[in-house]
Amino acid sequence: MRLVKENKAVLFLGGFLLGFLLMNMGKSILLTGTGMFDEDTLYHMRYMAVDSGALFCYVLRKRFLRMSGLILLLTTYLGALTCAVMIAWYGLSAGVFLSTLLLRYGIRGFLIALAGIFPQYIFYVPAILLLLRWGDREAAGTPEGWKRKFQLLPMLGLLLLGCLLEGYVNPGILLSVLKIL
Repeated sequence: MRLVKENKAVLFLGGFLLGFLLMNMGKSILLTGTGMFDEDTLYHMRYMAVDSGALFCYVLRKRFLRMSGLILLLTTYLGALTCAVMIAWYGLSAGVFLSTLLLRYGIRGFLIALAGIFPQYIFYVPAILLLLRWGDREAAGTPEGWKRKFQLLPMLGLLLLGCLLEGYVNPGILLSVLKIL
């Protein structure tokens, strides 16, 4: 538990670098014919119509199921390990996401990445950080009680706000950026 608490940045950066290295070393295998941010996919995205209500429901279900699973794991004896894996996984995902876009599109890829995560990550990042802090305290054996359970409410509220932005605001931003680039 203490190892995770003191080395969150190292775990995240290690995962990020691993994701970046994996994509750079295996780019011919991982990027060829996968459809991952290729020109055809982005071309079709430029001209698609997004049903924001359906997207919101889809995103809400995915995010809340994942968050619920993490909360459950954090309350078990695997809590500290779950925190460590979660931090490394988010780093790895960020490294793969960013390096894929940079490899394919250069600086335009960075702009596409920003458009893909804005504005919802303004709420997702604090929600994840609150969850990690809650998980650290859970792993430390902080006494259970209603106060402990109520600490999940701000995190879930931030997650809901992020889902609203991802469903209703982000598609417009992303499509606008794709049309410009």
